[in-house]
Amino acid sequence: MEPDTQIRPRTATPPAPTTLDRREGPFGEVVLRKRGEHFEIIANGCFLMDTSDGRSERLLVDAALGSLPPGRSWPSVLIGGLGVGFSLVRAAGEARWGRIVVVEREQAIVDWHRRGPLGRISGAALADPRTEVLHTDLVSHLRTATERYDALCLDIDNGPDWTVTEDNGSLYSPAGLARCHDRLNPGGVLAVWSAQPSPAFEEALRNAGFSGVRTEEVAVARGVPDVVHLASRSL
Repeated sequence: MEPDTQIRPRTATPPAPTTLDRREGPFGEVVLRKRGEHFEIIANGCFLMDTSDGRSERLLVDAALGSLPPGRSWPSVLIGGLGVGFSLVRAAGEARWGRIVVVEREQAIVDWHRRGPLGRISGAALADPRTEVLHTDLVSHLRTATERYDALCLDIDNGPDWTVTEDNGSLYSPAGLARCHDRLNPGGVLAVWSAQPSPAFEEALRNAGFSGVRTEEVAVARGVPDVVHLASRSL
């Protein structure tokens, strides 16, 4: 028998991440890393998101817009969490949106977009005259703000059942959902990103007075799908 001289493909080893910036803030450590061509954000040792696949972040904005009452012109949207910028870029790329407000509590993340490497993703969206970035905590902002929006697109955790910091858990409590309900115009939409479906959160939305509660999924390569939980304030 002749020796097997066929060259077999080798399994590619994921590149090791390179830390670009690491900062201590009021909510703990936040890190920006680069892995190959993609960027990653890590908060308190917990992976938040990267730039490898933005489908679910774009769905967060698209599904909210598609769920608004027909004929609503120039609706306003509050995006909770700047992250890697995919949701903001999606909103700014849609001419139907009116005011676009982004709430981000980590100054480091804002800096990485305004003066750092993430600006290549979000630069044009940040320069859009409709865009305003508020450097504040989303939970506190919803508690103290009086302005109403047509859509709240929230992506500050890995989901209602997996928060980045303990304080964020109050956002998904009955009181937190009541505040979200109050910050919406009649017919407005709440969209919440999650790394996994949460039937308990769907029930909590219904108990908080929201209607049209549903979940849209985005399949991932391995494991459970990413989802966007959607709910509306009645007209």
